[in-house]
Amino acid sequence: MNIETRLAQSGSRRDPSTGAVTVPVYNSATYRHPALGQSTGYDYSRSKNPTRQALEDAVADAENGARGLAFSSGLAAIDNVLRLLKPGDKIVVTEDLYGGTYRLFQQVYAVYGIKAQYVDTSDIAAVKGALNDNAVKMIFVENPTNPMLKVADIKAISAAASAKGVLTVVDNTFLSPCLQNPLDLGADIVLHSATKYLGGHNDVVAGVLAVKDAELGEKLAFYQNAVGSVLGPNDAWLVLRGMKTLHLRVKQQEQNAFEIAEFLEHHPLVTNVNYPGLKTHTGYNILKEQAKGFGAMVSFEVADAALVPLVLERVGVFLFAESLGGVESLITFPAVQTHADIEPEVRERLGVTDRLLRISVGVENAEDLINDLAQALQGGTDG
Repeated sequence: MNIETRLAQSGSRRDPSTGAVTVPVYNSATYRHPALGQSTGYDYSRSKNPTRQALEDAVADAENGARGLAFSSGLAAIDNVLRLLKPGDKIVVTEDLYGGTYRLFQQVYAVYGIKAQYVDTSDIAAVKGALNDNAVKMIFVENPTNPMLKVADIKAISAAASAKGVLTVVDNTFLSPCLQNPLDLGADIVLHSATKYLGGHNDVVAGVLAVKDAELGEKLAFYQNAVGSVLGPNDAWLVLRGMKTLHLRVKQQEQNAFEIAEFLEHHPLVTNVNYPGLKTHTGYNILKEQAKGFGAMVSFEVADAALVPLVLERVGVFLFAESLGGVESLITFPAVQTHADIEPEVRERLGVTDRLLRISVGVENAEDLINDLAQALQGGTDG
């Protein structure tokens, strides 16, 4: 069946005893054994919970994977993946990525002798060059990147990594399984901050993985249970509820984002617009071939840094807040919010300047969103 049908029925048909259409929230920490040496399949909720299992199965299905795993946050999901590495291993990482992920690599795992090498993953030659180091055991790709919206050739990267025996991990948060399925393109692991598009309502913090290979899934499940950063049943239920309307939300959000990007592209106070759905974007053709759409994240530079605080103060429909992917449109200043943990000189080199704003486009009326940005930009610093 098509993904729209599968998503709409996520978690359904899980309770044959009652026929409940929606999976129940199993707020149980432990489970009674039928007899000595027997189990219902559930023993203790850190190891397995029926509500979380329903979500993990839905995630695996949406990403065409062999197994899904759910965690207490997106960073907890990344942490679980990094436990596949050992001291002395290297990981090639997208250089333009979420600041929290950068912090995890630089301030947590570097201490344990796992070195991250940052490269422009939109440059396949640079990726192949980095993979020549025999110490590299994993490549971690955000696609598109946060916040510059660069696009990687997942198919080419996965093939190059596989030839070297290197695992390919793709953060698919920005596009969601509705628009991109990295496992189908050759990746080994796909992850999401489920707080974002999967949950979709800014009311839950969660992270998920989907794995192509069942054996690798078992290894990650071992770490999930051993470390214990699992998603609780109430939060799992909220993500499942969000996934049921994911395809509808993403469709509306993407259409809104395209109209907003076109508006910004022609605004006299905007010097640059990053949105892969614009034909002028360098990653347009890759996503056209390897994905089903371009997403609803847009970043743009204004002509004067002094305009940034004014825009953030003037917006009335957009909410000045961190995060993304929800039904509400948000505007963020990456240099001091999502990417504050990245060194200023690195941010500047990557384009995360004091003039860059990032917007997560919601499901509101596109005209209202455009009018809001227009009035916020009106008159520049003299308005």
